[in-house]
Amino acid sequence: MYVDTNNTIYMANRDTGQILTCPNNNIDPNIVLYSNLLGIRSIFVTSNGNIYADNGNSVNVFVKSVSYSNISISVMNISSSCMGLFVDITNSLYCSIDVRHQVFKKWLNDNTSLGTGIAGTGSQGSASNLLNNPNGIFVDTNFDLYVADYWNHRIQLFRLGQSNGITVAGNTSLTITISLYGPSNVILDRNKYLFISDSLNNRIIGSDENGFRCIIGCSGGSYTRSIAFDSFGNLYVVDQGNNRIQKFTLLSNPIETTVQTPITSVSPINISSTKF
Repeated sequence: MYVDTNNTIYMANRDTGQILTCPNNNIDPNIVLYSNLLGIRSIFVTSNGNIYADNGNSVNVFVKSVSYSNISISVMNISSSCMGLFVDITNSLYCSIDVRHQVFKKWLNDNTSLGTGIAGTGSQGSASNLLNNPNGIFVDTNFDLYVADYWNHRIQLFRLGQSNGITVAGNTSLTITISLYGPSNVILDRNKYLFISDSLNNRIIGSDENGFRCIIGCSGGSYTRSIAFDSFGNLYVVDQGNNRIQKFTLLSNPIETTVQTPITSVSPINISSTKF
């Protein structure tokens, strides 16, 4: 799932190999942008409207000018599916491959189709330079990389150019943060506070100046796959176990201020028989 600056929601349906969209907070995702994608697991939408999608053994870009067609360009060859995709402000593409236990990076303006490993060595492990099934990723404006290190039950921060990660939440952290179980996604708000999809605990974790706490699903729920903010600070959650996306309105706007406990879910977007 991805929410762009116009608050349009983009979703990847693994069952049908489709990318769907809900423009203007429409709760019915009846617009199919692209189809016939093989085992799609992640998407990313850039500010110019181009959609980057994992397509099995490659990452393809669907150019906005070629609207609503399956014409795409392969921009990166990979050995398996990307569990997380990100394009930073320098037009560099990042892809996390869980079965390779690595995150790869490629500058989109060069001629090569291969990425360079920037986090993880390819071996499974819990040392600071290793990953165990990395899932969602996020790159901030300092080009620091955050990785949801799924089976290590932690969030790893890799500073630009550093091969050793710092555990900022979960197992192996040097400071007391919060216990995680299978985190699948991590994002930052504009205050650089972390928000985590703590999937196997069926909850969403948020942070502020007081540290980490549960903000959604705190009394139990379903498998929460990924999360995203819109421009108003509303939080969208892929509730994979219930085949739906839910929108949560927070008491204060985390885009401008610190996050508070969510009021309730509003305008839930229900997607039947869908795998994200």
